[in-house]
Amino acid sequence: MDHIRKDGDDDDDMNGEVDPALKALEERQDEVLRRLYELKATVDGLAKTVTTPDADLDASTLSRGPAESVFRGTADLDSLLGKDLGALRDIVINANPAHPPLSLLVLHALLCQRYQVLSSVHVHSSVSVVPPPLLSCLGPRHIDSYARQRFQLGFTLIWKDVSKLQMKFNTQSMCPIEGEANVARFLFRLLSAEPQDPLAATQMDCWIDTAVFQLAEVGSKEHAAVLRSLNSALGCSPWLLGQEFSLADIVCACCVLRAGQTTSAAANIQRWLKSCQNLGHFDCVNPLLQ
Repeated sequence: MDHIRKDGDDDDDMNGEVDPALKALEERQDEVLRRLYELKATVDGLAKTVTTPDADLDASTLSRGPAESVFRGTADLDSLLGKDLGALRDIVINANPAHPPLSLLVLHALLCQRYQVLSSVHVHSSVSVVPPPLLSCLGPRHIDSYARQRFQLGFTLIWKDVSKLQMKFNTQSMCPIEGEANVARFLFRLLSAEPQDPLAATQMDCWIDTAVFQLAEVGSKEHAAVLRSLNSALGCSPWLLGQEFSLADIVCACCVLRAGQTTSAAANIQRWLKSCQNLGHFDCVNPLLQ
């Protein structure tokens, strides 16, 4: 008589346990699916790079580490300006000799401390006479000036009859930058010294605009008011942004020095100007103030 198998015999045989072979198969299937999803994500990212080259960087993957202190660390031009296959990055500035850009000369001195800078001064045919100090305002010609590949930055100052200071940079997509304040901001960023705090960065911009549009106008009511605000701010901290020397100090100090009112300035301003001079960054502008 044939043995009749009853429902539930299989379950009884397995004692309620899952077949190990079946479990291994499921795990292998899950691993394959996971790898397929990862591969799809990679392919999607590559497709985005090819079709939209201006969006080839995913900002969500960037690490957000702590900001470095001002003027510390080493600035990397590739990280600041992008990769460049040329021997060096050329900065060309057209300026009117009647209004020497003192703040840019200070920034040039700071850039020379950070990078290998090939500096040169030229005179455009639109200008007939240029005072000798302006011809040597960037210092002596470098002994290796013939070998451009040894430098990182080219800084060329052209004295020209222009109504507004202009700067051109060798990035193809960049339009010319006009105005001493805007060029100063560009050069300062090359030092990787911008305040990371949004409030401090905004305060710096406010002081720069105030200096260029009000402090530079000697004899106006706004000029006197700005000097009072400057003296008040410097009574609370050594520098305009607190404990850190910044572009605001460079631009404002150059405007005060250009006005020639250092001896009659208030006590806090005189102390601040002395501190600026002690840094050594302003030595290049002293011959132009005589």
